[in-house]
Amino acid sequence: MSEEKIINSTEEVKAKPAIDKREQFPTNINDWIVWAVALAFAVFHIYTAATGSLLALYQRSIHFAFAGFLVFWLCPSRISNDKFKTPLKIWDVFLSLCAVIPVLYILINEDLIINRFYYIEALEWYEYLFCAMLVIAILEGTRRKMGIALPIIAIVAIVYMLFGRYLPGFLGNGGFSLIAFVDTIYLTTEGPFGIALGASATYVVLFVIFGSFLEYSGVGEYFIRVARTLTKNSTGGPAKAAVISSCLFGSISGSTIANVATTGQITIPLMKKTGYSSVFAGAVEAVASTGGQIMPPVMGAAAFVMAEYTGIPYGQIIVAAMIPGILYYLAVFVMVHFEAKKLGLLPDKSKDPSLTFRALIKDVYLFIPLVVLVVFLIMGYSATYAVLRALVAIFIVSLFKKETRLGLRRILNCLVSGAKECVTVALACACAGIVVGIVNYTGLGTRLSSMIAAVAGNSLLLALILTAVASLILGMGLPTTPAYIIVATLLVPTIKDFGVSTMAAHLFAFYFANVSAITPPVALAAYTAAGLSGASPIKTGYKAFMLGIASYMVPFLFVYNPVLLFDFESVAKLIQAIITSCIGITLLGIAAEGFFYRKQRIFERILLFIAAIGLIDSGTLTDIVGLVIVVIIIVPQILVEIKNRKMPPAVA
Repeated sequence: MSEEKIINSTEEVKAKPAIDKREQFPTNINDWIVWAVALAFAVFHIYTAATGSLLALYQRSIHFAFAGFLVFWLCPSRISNDKFKTPLKIWDVFLSLCAVIPVLYILINEDLIINRFYYIEALEWYEYLFCAMLVIAILEGTRRKMGIALPIIAIVAIVYMLFGRYLPGFLGNGGFSLIAFVDTIYLTTEGPFGIALGASATYVVLFVIFGSFLEYSGVGEYFIRVARTLTKNSTGGPAKAAVISSCLFGSISGSTIANVATTGQITIPLMKKTGYSSVFAGAVEAVASTGGQIMPPVMGAAAFVMAEYTGIPYGQIIVAAMIPGILYYLAVFVMVHFEAKKLGLLPDKSKDPSLTFRALIKDVYLFIPLVVLVVFLIMGYSATYAVLRALVAIFIVSLFKKETRLGLRRILNCLVSGAKECVTVALACACAGIVVGIVNYTGLGTRLSSMIAAVAGNSLLLALILTAVASLILGMGLPTTPAYIIVATLLVPTIKDFGVSTMAAHLFAFYFANVSAITPPVALAAYTAAGLSGASPIKTGYKAFMLGIASYMVPFLFVYNPVLLFDFESVAKLIQAIITSCIGITLLGIAAEGFFYRKQRIFERILLFIAAIGLIDSGTLTDIVGLVIVVIIIVPQILVEIKNRKMPPAVA
């Protein structure tokens, strides 16, 4: 079979289920119930976004009730139900009620709850029961959707609040009443219904729906075409296409796993066909997709939580994150390029007629919704306002072609798909909220921050390393959002005490919580990519870590050089910082890969690493040292390559 036929058949396999997915309605009663509830979930949030959100406790609790109900239908129990002979298990019905009934009580008794003296006034017996039901729903729903790690952390926090009085030393607490526990976890916005779930209930759900509309309208597929067209004549083209397409798609999907699953279906087979190993193909897709959560304009759900935690407008966050995001992808691109050079891989000369600049220009209007979103954010409008306008733009753009047209069925299925995708974020935020609420109420966060500050002493570098390690460890078993929430609560205050800006401190924690997806031994993005490539998950994870090794320097870069977050006094300093940082990241990639125009010797790699650190640092003296090393090691190799290209080929 020819290369063109292989490529076309790959796209046809992907396209066919996409059409069915966009047009097909449920076929059985259980699916219809899920479909109807998910549709109501999406419509509720679009309506409140357009007309104004409810009071925080009600907006967030309703958001959780929808997500909590859906999770037990989307992830049913494995316990058999032969006695009742029904597809739906009684245990799942009970858990769904545990998610909904406590919220109904809050909504029905609005005046009673608002006028209570929290943490003091006695509670009724059934309020303790509703609190227990809520906790059970959160813990079990989170376990089914994301595994056991986050629920275990939440259980430890609960045990600490209730029984911490028996712990020795500074970790012990004075003891807290059940009234305080119920108010923290259930009847206030200090626990599960806190800031994190607030971000999910107001911003994240809208952007997830936005990503669903982009996918159904063909914009995501267009991003992949753009990437393949730009790189098809370049060495290691399919791998570079994976980097660019994952950057483009990830910047609007905001989900690492969704990014891998969507773009990897096309890019991984292409990389393997070009000559890359299965391990390397999966690793490239994992690293490239992971960067989507730190790449504006949408980033990941944690970015919205960051906006709520810090009070910094979301528009300012995406502007600050722009250069670090570009540096991340530059690091990955460099590693991929020199790996291809080292393996001697040739460009991918695809003859697919859709992979031409003329075809891309013909469909360039598909970028309009993204442009609308970015323009409104930069103009200072709220994220809610911007995404609602972008949704209108998607609908208008989709009408230009029959294949992309959003009819009523597709619109309804877009809403349902977006609501289902938001379940994971909602459960993660609610479960992490248990930890945050208890840590804040008991004062544990302050004590841990003091302990870390004492260990770090006067060293900002040590404090940053401790924060990075904690973020990576938490992120190995948790999605980015809860990992960031916990680190932001426990460790970010310590970094800020060293004089680091709020923006830089929170982005630092967010960045490492994100790259934990490619950090062994539990690299979730790499494991997902390995499922598509057919390679060993462990080997893919370690290869992804090596490919992304240069990107681990980026957070340290913008902490020590905040000008990269557009925190600058002069344009000249900004330009200098961008240029030296790009050169430094490139040198770091060459040192890590061990190849430029030829294989690098050990001492050359060491010097290149030193040069990279010098250029990444903001000092002029260190920049000079780095440039001197570049002149000594890199420039001669470039001159030799130029000379070799000018020489006529040898005659046999």
